Amino acid sequence: MPLARAELRKALAGWGLSALEDDALVVASELVTNAVRHAAAPRDREIETRYVRLVNGVRVEVHDVNSARPVMGAADRDGDGGRGLYLVAALADRWDVGGRVGPGKRVWAELSVKGE
Repeated sequence: MPLARAELRKALAGWGLSALEDDALVVASELVTNAVRHAAAPRDREIETRYVRLVNGVRVEVHDVNSARPVMGAADRDGDGGRGLYLVAALADRWDVGGRVGPGKRVWAELSVKGE
């Protein structure tokens, strides 16, 4: 995850979108964590992150080889899981799951600079 965060910081700075850094890093972290926990990828398949520049924001994409859609489950008050997609929904303008080339899925979230 450190490499994915560094690449996202670099992309946002290069696009003049550093104002989105905090929220975008949380979203990326949650999506990658979900993929690591639930995708059960074979050793020769990796989870891939992509960052796409939008008109006034960024789309954070996480690709994995498991076609099962993530679901917003009940968060365990005493546990440390179950809140990730709620955070993504709260921070992103919108998020969804879609297909990708090859097996698996693409989970994405879009964030925009507010007031623009």
